[in-house]
Amino acid sequence: MPWQSISLQLAEREAEALSDALLESGAISVTIEDAQAGTPQEIARYAEPEWDAPAAWRLSRVEILLAQDADADEMLRAAARSAGVEVLPLLKRESVADLDWVRRCQGQFAPLRIGARLWIVPSWHLAPADPACVVVHLDPGLAFGTGAHPSTRLILTWLEQAIARNETARVLDYGCGSGILAIAAGKLGAAQVDAVDTDPQAIVATRDNAQRNGVALRALLPDALPDSEYDIVVANILANPLVALAPRLTAFTRRGGRLALAGVLAAQAETVIDAYRPAFDAEIAATEDGWALLEGVRR
Repeated sequence: MPWQSISLQLAEREAEALSDALLESGAISVTIEDAQAGTPQEIARYAEPEWDAPAAWRLSRVEILLAQDADADEMLRAAARSAGVEVLPLLKRESVADLDWVRRCQGQFAPLRIGARLWIVPSWHLAPADPACVVVHLDPGLAFGTGAHPSTRLILTWLEQAIARNETARVLDYGCGSGILAIAAGKLGAAQVDAVDTDPQAIVATRDNAQRNGVALRALLPDALPDSEYDIVVANILANPLVALAPRLTAFTRRGGRLALAGVLAAQAETVIDAYRPAFDAEIAATEDGWALLEGVRR
């Protein structure tokens, strides 16, 4: 059976109210995202004590899935009245075919080679036969991180090279998501790996993915991480939280240790570098598709 998909933009608080009203009216699903994601105006919503996250995005994109025979216009008007919001004109309206969503999702993820020998391989694909390859088995899940995003590729390539120079390294992945960076560090030969995230879902995903890959690591919420220093600290988050986290990530990096930061648009790079400059000799190490990888050595 086909479905209807409609999208529009609202202020986030209005979007939340409209979403609740639509679900009560029979909408199959409602998704709310930052309409300015991927631009310098993107607003991070990151639950870190140092980061005073704004209560709302400036503008939210609302994606609504309805049954094919639903009266979308009437449902939207009724939900808007119930929520007390004024709905802006629709951005898009389309019919969505009833597909095998699992196969469609799986088709989007093929084995991905990163750097000289690192591969990210979904469970439904065979790993490369080359015994020199380092393979991370990782399925897309509820936590971000499959290796497909430029910022993830940039930092994985950097991590492969960094661990090759220091195989006794103690590594911290701050903001671990699916655990892809932490697991890759373990597979590449790091002596010890810790992973941290503010989202309990990410901690569960990281632990499960690490077990699937045979990697021993600790995955913890920030408050549970003991005070310690690491040879390598990596964080693939967003620019604003990275600025706010500068004192904490500095404290976790030993003198002479290396730091790599991603999730930063090239236009935001100097702002992030400035936040770390008091303790690090930092610079842009690489860029891809408008995203920058920042690296530094702790003085």
